Amino acid sequence: MVLASARFRHDSQVRFNAFQGLYLFVAWLLVDIVVAPLFIFSFVPGVHIHHLFPTLLHVLIFGTWIFMIVKVSQNEQVHLPILGELAERSVAEQR
Repeated sequence: MVLASARFRHDSQVRFNAFQGLYLFVAWLLVDIVVAPLFIFSFVPGVHIHHLFPTLLHVLIFGTWIFMIVKVSQNEQVHLPILGELAERSVAEQR
């Protein structure tokens, strides 16, 4: 909604944070669609560690999302390593 809103069309900080959050959501989906199915077939009898890696990635992404919300609410700009660069490029292309 923020990216489509005319109100925030020229606010690069808001657009950067929206793009970065969008790319973080895409990372969540990639874990669900690509990574999680890879670990379904690595079954160890008696131990259910095949859900451990995708779950840890989800916890990491969720923690990053909460961290970003806190920092943005304090008016601090957070640049995530790969996603921040993608967000900067997306904002630059929109100008």
